[in-house]
Amino acid sequence: MIAVAFFAAPLFARVPQVEHVRPPAPGVAERLAEVSADRLRRDIDTLVAFGTRHTLSDPNGATSGIGAARRWILDEFSRAAGSLQPGFDPHQVPVGRRVPEPFELVNVVAVLPGRMPEAASRRYYVVGHFDSRASDPMDTEIRAPGANDDGSGTAVVLELARVLAEHPLDATVVFLATAGEEQGLLGARFHAQAARAAGLNIAGVISNDIVGDPTGAGGRVDRDHIRVFSEGLESSMLTGDEGDDPAKALRARVEAARQVRALGAEGDSDSRQLARYIEEVAAREQTRVRPMLVFRPDRFLRGGDHSAFNEFGFTAVRFTQVHEDYDRQHQDVRTDGGVEFGDTPSHVDEHYLAEVARVNLAAIMHLANAPSPPGSPRVLAGRLVYDTTLRWNPSPEPDVAGYEVVWRDTTSPRWEHVKDVGNVTEATIDLSKDHSFFGVRAYDHDGFVSPVVTPLPANE
Repeated sequence: MIAVAFFAAPLFARVPQVEHVRPPAPGVAERLAEVSADRLRRDIDTLVAFGTRHTLSDPNGATSGIGAARRWILDEFSRAAGSLQPGFDPHQVPVGRRVPEPFELVNVVAVLPGRMPEAASRRYYVVGHFDSRASDPMDTEIRAPGANDDGSGTAVVLELARVLAEHPLDATVVFLATAGEEQGLLGARFHAQAARAAGLNIAGVISNDIVGDPTGAGGRVDRDHIRVFSEGLESSMLTGDEGDDPAKALRARVEAARQVRALGAEGDSDSRQLARYIEEVAAREQTRVRPMLVFRPDRFLRGGDHSAFNEFGFTAVRFTQVHEDYDRQHQDVRTDGGVEFGDTPSHVDEHYLAEVARVNLAAIMHLANAPSPPGSPRVLAGRLVYDTTLRWNPSPEPDVAGYEVVWRDTTSPRWEHVKDVGNVTEATIDLSKDHSFFGVRAYDHDGFVSPVVTPLPANE
């Protein structure tokens, strides 16, 4: 491959944004049309009918408790058939916070293997937790409907599995319904830890948690957006796996954090790039609900399963509705002082939920059909020059058609400019690397585009 150079106007002339609008990608609209609000409503009502799905509730009950719920979810994955590989994902949990005695936690998982050998090792996850709770996080018997938190997220996971079951993508897609989220992100944490130990290539995780009610306290309503939370400084830099040499692991994390600080790259973590990517895909596919990017890991005083994946070094974001009503979360079902409390199904809008599911689906289809991001991206910084040269290793997929260099002002939250540089592994832009953030991404012959990867400084 050869290198090419592209020249842009001087920075202070305010370079106009290069419009590079692609049409919707092939096959995506057909799948989006298959999402069913009626099926989502049935899923919500069925999950609520288990009475409680508390993680420590009855594992053997026929019609109530966590055991009945997980068996039903497994049956739904099995009914979807196609190429899905459904199963239980069990983990032994020791005594700990909100765990009074050891027990077996069971996630439910369905794997849709990738159809392209060069891409199949990449895994993209859609996640929702199916456990529920009421006011007392340790009450295993009281009614805990969990319609929105997180029956809504579980319903999204099930619906995407149904839609994609007979339509495998280039990369592998994993549909994961976790337990133990309300006891401390247990199901996601154990799954992520096992995946890390097995060396699995989890390239992106979308966690759906509280995504079905567009109305909030005080009459607030937003039916047009879904919040997408993403971490900036990566969690693994602060609390990564110690491995066999804790001192060495600590030095590596400190050095990584120092490099982020030196580059001013706190806004360019892989999770932040995934959030931007989802926003771009939603615009391209013209989904009715659009992502509202929130550049922080999560809401105040709350957490979610995406954080467990982040802790083990995986790229992950959280979907949550814009407005929340805390009277409907973690509350016993009751009426007090004329106020209704409880997470009941009447508050879930299946039509809004269907649109959120379509945002998930569009993002997953683009991620899993696009090439891998270019490898080892670097910006040449060994000498003082006035332009910016980027180099990268080619993506391994055989359908790669070329690469794009993107850039933005250092004060901008989104990529503002894009240049198609062709099927090369080096490009020079006539802009100072001191003034802009740069990135590179790959695209294939069908127009699917990888997430952006940002370069590290290098001499060659």
